[in-house]
This record gives sequence, C-alpha cells and structure tokens, in this order.
Amino acid sequence: MIGVFGGTFDPVHLGHLRPAVEMAEEVGLDRVHVLPAGHPPHRGAPRVATEHRLAMLKAAIAGQPGFQLDCREVDREGPSYMVETLAGLRAGIGPDEPLALMLGMDAFLGLASWHEWERLPELAHLVVSHRPGWDPDSMEDQGGPLAALVAERGVTDPGELARAPAGRVHLMPVTQLDISSTRIRALLAAGRSPRYLLPDAVCDYIHHHRLYRKD
Repeated sequence: MIGVFGGTFDPVHLGHLRPAVEMAEEVGLDRVHVLPAGHPPHRGAPRVATEHRLAMLKAAIAGQPGFQLDCREVDREGPSYMVETLAGLRAGIGPDEPLALMLGMDAFLGLASWHEWERLPELAHLVVSHRPGWDPDSMEDQGGPLAALVAERGVTDPGELARAPAGRVHLMPVTQLDISSTRIRALLAAGRSPRYLLPDAVCDYIHHHRLYRKD
C-alpha cells in the first residue's frame, strides 16, 4: 500500500514527521510519497525557495524506511491540487493498488474547500490523524458532508484499507506535537533557536543557509 503525505513544509518539523510515521506503521504502508506543495491554493507562497524546502525534506526523511521525496507538485505549473496529484499517482500504479492520502484532522475538516474534493475518496483512502482522546462522535455535531463521509465510509480496522484500492476513511489517534512552521519561523526571525522542534539535520541546514532570518 502506498501513502501520500503532503504539505508546504516551510520548514518541515517533528510535528509533521512523527504523526506520519505513526500513520504509516498503523496502516501498513510500504512506501510514503512526501509531497511538498508547489503553489498551495489555501495559503500564501512559501517563505523560502523551493530548492531549500526540498533539501530540508530530503535531510529530514533520510534513513526513514519507505519515505521518499516526491517533487511532482513543485514541478507542475499552476496550483497544487491534491486531486490532480492523486490522479497522476493512480495512473502510474494502476487501478488495484491501495493508495492512502494521509491528513491531519485540521486539514480533513477543511476538505470541503479543496478543489474537486469529492473525487478524493474515489482515488484513495483517507487516513486522518487526531489527538488521543478526541471523540470521533463529535463529527456528527458538525454535520455537513464530512460527517456524512465518515458515517458512510469510516472503518475502525486499518486492515480494511488493504482490501480495496480506495474509498475508506480511517480516523486514528497519533502523538500530537504542538509545533508549527509559523512558530519556528518567528523564533528564527527573532534570532532564537528552534533546536528540538525539527530534525537536527534540518536545523543545521537552516542555520548554514541563514534561512528565515530578518537580516
């Protein structure tokens, strides 16, 4: 089974990486495509050049079995629409290989604003991470299409995902680290250290290239 883990990664940090590892292990992913967004439609442009984001990601996932950098979104012109990314992956792997889109709960709750989001479950399973202790029944209180999607397609057994190429939704608790790229950039702009919020190799790269500094 193949996983897709996307984001702006500006910069990548442990709050991205630890949940991704836990999701990959629970679902039993053979490989994970780590996809930096080229032109994210729901947020501003990345603060540093694409080459730096790619280098930091490559350093961050080095040595993590099955994790591979996938540059298709930064190489593609126009907005980085996940539906186009999944369609491209699906065309390459064929109709029968299980494919899983890995999302945090915040991203999932905003899914209805994504371009052609209704097509996503046709192309891949949705694996959604949340904080331990979060009550999945609270989805019902929010109503709308996402609650209906979980009610219709939700599975509690991650083994179910290997039995179909797409179409399931699996919600799972992961270790949630209260780390954000915004906070890291603010620390660096203030001349403070982000050590232990991101991999050492990424921290060293940032300092070497003097990224996110005001001067």
